Amino acid sequence: MSIQLVTVVALALVFLIATVLPVHMGALAFVAAFVIGTAFVGESTDDIVSGFPGDLFVILVGVTLLFAIAKGNGTVDRLVHLVVRAVGGRIALIPWVMFVVTAALTAVGAVVPAAVAIIAPIGMGFARRYSINPMLMGLLIINGASAGGFSPISIFGSIVNGVVARDNLPSNPGLLFVSSFAFNLVLSVVVFFLFGGRELIRRSSTAKTRVVVAAAQPALVDSAGTTITDDSPPPTGGTDEPDERLPLTRDHVFTLIGLAALAVGALVFKLDVGFTALTVATVLSLVSPGSAKAAVGEVAWPTVLLICGIVTFVSLMERVGTIDWLGNLVTQIGSPLLAAILICAIGAVVSAFASTTGILGALIPLAVPFLLAGEVGAVSMIIALAISSSVVDSSPFSTSGALVVANAPEGQNDKVFRGLTIWGFSMCLIAPVTTWLLFVLPGWG
Repeated sequence: MSIQLVTVVALALVFLIATVLPVHMGALAFVAAFVIGTAFVGESTDDIVSGFPGDLFVILVGVTLLFAIAKGNGTVDRLVHLVVRAVGGRIALIPWVMFVVTAALTAVGAVVPAAVAIIAPIGMGFARRYSINPMLMGLLIINGASAGGFSPISIFGSIVNGVVARDNLPSNPGLLFVSSFAFNLVLSVVVFFLFGGRELIRRSSTAKTRVVVAAAQPALVDSAGTTITDDSPPPTGGTDEPDERLPLTRDHVFTLIGLAALAVGALVFKLDVGFTALTVATVLSLVSPGSAKAAVGEVAWPTVLLICGIVTFVSLMERVGTIDWLGNLVTQIGSPLLAAILICAIGAVVSAFASTTGILGALIPLAVPFLLAGEVGAVSMIIALAISSSVVDSSPFSTSGALVVANAPEGQNDKVFRGLTIWGFSMCLIAPVTTWLLFVLPGWG
C-alpha cells in the first residue's frame, strides 16, 4: 500500500473512531500525524510540528479572546442594539445584512478569513440574542465572504486570474465574479429557508404589526410614569429591543476603538488578523483588567485543538504528495467530462480541510494539460473549480467554519460543529455536481 493511500485510510479512520468513541478528534488527528509521520514517512517531530497551523491557531485564539472581552463588558450588546434599531426590528433582515457586509469586504480586497473573523463574532452575537439559528447566521456570513471573494480585485479572484494568465488559458474575470456571487446568493436563499428563515419572517411581521397597532392606540402609563406600548419587547425570546438609549461606558468606548483598529489594520494595512486581535485584546486587558479577567476561559479551546489537529494531519498528507497523487490519477482518466467533475470534487474535499488559496493555486495548473486540449471549456471549468473549492469553506475544518464554531452561542459549539460538518461534506458532493451541470456540461467557455 502506498503512503498516499495510507494517509487517506488514516484520515477516514480518524473520523470514524471519533464518531463512534468518545475520543477527541483533534487529539486523535495529532496522534495519527505522529504515528504515520514517524513510522511510515520517517519524519522527525520537528517535521510533523511544521504542519501545525500556527496562523490559524493565533486567529482563533486572538479573535475569540477579543470578542469574549467585548461580550463580557457589554459592547457586543450595544452593537446588537444599534443594528436592530437600524433594520426597524425586522430580525429576518439581520442575517442578510451580515451577508452583504461580508461580501462587500471581500469584494474590495479583504482576505476571506479576515472578513469572517470580523463579522462572525458580531453575527453570532445576534444569533444568541434573538434566537436565530446559528447555522443560518454562520452560513450566510461564510457564503457572503465567498460571494465577494472572486471579484477582480479580491484575493481569490487575483489568485485565479493570475494562475490562468501565467498558464495562457482563456479567462473571463467578470463572469467568474458574477457566477460565484450568484451561486452563493442562491445557496444562501436555500440556507435561509432551510434553517428557520420562515420563522424569522413571521417574527418580523409580528413585530411590525405590534408597532403599527401601538401607533394607533393611546399610550398607557404605569404607576411609575413609564409609557407602555404594544411594541414593548416580550420578556424572553423577543424580537424587539427596548427603545431606550443604552449608555456607553469607558470600557465600551475603548472596546469599540479596538474593534475599529482590528478592522482597519486587517482590511487597510493588511495586518495579520490573529496577532492584531491579540494585541487589541491585550491592550484592553491592561486598560480594564476587571472586564477581561474571565475572557481567557471563554476561548473555544476544544475547537482550537480539533481544528489544529486535523489541519496538522492534512499538512502531512500534502507533504507526502497525497493531493498530487489524487490529481494525477484523475488526469489519466480518458473521459474529459468525468475528469472535470473529479477535479472539482478533489478541490472541494481538500479545500474543506486545507487552504482554499493553496488549492486554487495548485489544481488549476494540474488541470492545464487537458484544458489546453480543448475538450472542456477552460473558462467554465475554472469557474466550476473555483466555486467548488470555495463554498466548502463552511466546513468547520476551514478557517471560516472554525471561526463560526468558536463564536457559536454558549453550549451550542458542538451542535454547530456537527451541523457545519454535515453541511460542509454535503457541499463536497453538491457543489462539484451542480457546478459541473451548470458550467462544464453545457460546453461554453
